[in-house]
Amino acid sequence: MNYSSANLLINTCLKVDRSLTQKLSNIWHKGYVLSNCYQISCIPLKSSIHISHANNQSHKEDVLLSPQEVSVILRKNEFTKDFSYGSVKSYDSNQLPSNNPIEDTRNEGYSKMIPGLLVGVFDGHGGPACAQVLSKRLFKYLVAALMPIETLRNYMKQEPKALIVETFNDRAEIVQDLKEIYDKSFNSFLQKLIDSNSNEVDVSASLEKGILQLDEDLSMEVLEPFKESGTINNKTLSVALSGAVVCVSYINGPHLYVANVGDCNAVVGTINEDNEWSAKKITKEHNAENHDELKRIWSEHPEEERRTVIRRDRLLGELAPLRSMGDYRYKWKSEILTDIVVPLIGQKGVPANYNTPPYLTAKPDVFYHRLTSKDKFMVIASDGLWDMLTPLQAVKLVGEHMKGKVFFNPLKLPKNNIQLGDINELLLHRKESLKSKPKDRNAATHLIRHAIGGTEYGVDHSRLAHLLGLSPDVSRMFRDDITVTVVYFDSEYLRQCPA
Repeated sequence: MNYSSANLLINTCLKVDRSLTQKLSNIWHKGYVLSNCYQISCIPLKSSIHISHANNQSHKEDVLLSPQEVSVILRKNEFTKDFSYGSVKSYDSNQLPSNNPIEDTRNEGYSKMIPGLLVGVFDGHGGPACAQVLSKRLFKYLVAALMPIETLRNYMKQEPKALIVETFNDRAEIVQDLKEIYDKSFNSFLQKLIDSNSNEVDVSASLEKGILQLDEDLSMEVLEPFKESGTINNKTLSVALSGAVVCVSYINGPHLYVANVGDCNAVVGTINEDNEWSAKKITKEHNAENHDELKRIWSEHPEEERRTVIRRDRLLGELAPLRSMGDYRYKWKSEILTDIVVPLIGQKGVPANYNTPPYLTAKPDVFYHRLTSKDKFMVIASDGLWDMLTPLQAVKLVGEHMKGKVFFNPLKLPKNNIQLGDINELLLHRKESLKSKPKDRNAATHLIRHAIGGTEYGVDHSRLAHLLGLSPDVSRMFRDDITVTVVYFDSEYLRQCPA
C-alpha cells in the first residue's frame, strides 16, 4: 500500500495529526497484501504544453478528453460473463477509480460443492487492504458455511483439496506469507463447522456465520502472534485497521439472498404487464439515515454517550458506515489499541470518547427475495453509484440498455420455416432498437457513464470529460470509487420454477 493511501486514511478517517503522517504511512508501506500482478489504477490527466509566441512564455493547459478517450477510460475495467444454465443468464461488471489505488473491489464465483452463484461488492475505506483481502477470502467462508456436514467431511479428507470456489476475472494473488496465515484460519473454521455436527443448512444463518467468522479472523491474525511473542505483522495489521463495507448476493435458482454490511446496495429491476419498470431495493444502508440503526447503537451504550457515539452523522464522529468488516480501531478494547496501535501512530490511535467498545459490528442484515419471471436483473453496487443515481434511475437505464443492446448482436432467424411477414416484423423491431442503441455493450459501463455525465437531456460529454480528467487528489472531492455488477436473470428458467 502506498503513501497516498495512508495519507488519505490520515486526513479522512483517522483525523491524525500531520506530524504522525510518516509513522502511519510506514505501516502501510510494509503492508502490501496483493502481489503486483494486477492493479486497477487511475488514468493520468491528459494535458499538453502550449507556447505563447506573444510573450515567449510557456504555460500548461488541460485539454478536454475526446469521446474516444472517455470511452477508453470508462471501459478499461469492464467484464462480461455468460452462463448456459440456471436462473442467471449473464452479468456485466465494471469499476471506475477515483482514489489511486482504488479502494473498491468486486468478485463473482461459484462452487462445484454447492449450487448457486455468488456476487459481491466490497467498498474499502482507510486504504484498499481490507477490501482486497475480503474479496479474495469471503466466498470460501460462505461456501464452507453453506456446505452440508457430510460434504464438509469429505472435503477435509481430500488430498490435495479441490478448489472450493472458482472465481471469474480475478487476476490478483495474495502474497505467499499471508496465504499461509489465511489457510490456517480457514482450516480452523472448517474444523469448527464439522465439530458443530449440524446437519441443517439455514442459508441466511450460514451467510451471517461466514461473514462474522472471517471478520473475527482478521482480528485474531493480529492478536495471536502479539500475545504469543509480542510481534506485529504489518500486513495483517493493515487489513484489520482499514475497513470495508460488503454486499454479497447468493443466487440459487429462484432464491436470491443478499447479505449486507454497510452502505452498498442491491436493487432488482422488475417489469410489469404494461412494460413499466419498477425498482425493488433489497438492502437497507447502515448509516445515519437509517433511524433503526441509530436506535440500535444508542441502545448498546450508556445514555451519557448518546451525544458522542454518533456525532456529525458518523460513528464517534469519524466513520460514516455504522457497520463494517475490519475497522478494529472501533472494535478492540482500549487496552489492545494502547498496546498495538498507539505505539505506531500515537494517542489518536484510540478514538475520542472511546469508553464502552465495541462500537462497530460486522453482523450483516440478510434479505431474501424469491425471483419471478418479471424480475429481469439485479444491480449490486458501491455507494459511489448510488450517490449519483436513484434505484429507479438505475433500473430504467439498464432496462433501456437491454432494449437497445439487441442491435449489437447479429440477426438470427429461427431454424424452422418462417414467413416473410415474420421476417419483416423482426427487421422492424431491430430498426426500432437502433433508435436506442447504447454507446456501451456493458450495462455496468452504461450506468457509470450516465451516473457521472448524465443530465435530464442525456449524457453531457463536457461534464463527463471534465470529471474523468481530474487527478485522483481532486477527483475524490467530487465522487467516490464506483463498482457495479449487473446480473441478468433467465426469465424462461424462472417461469418454469414451481411456485
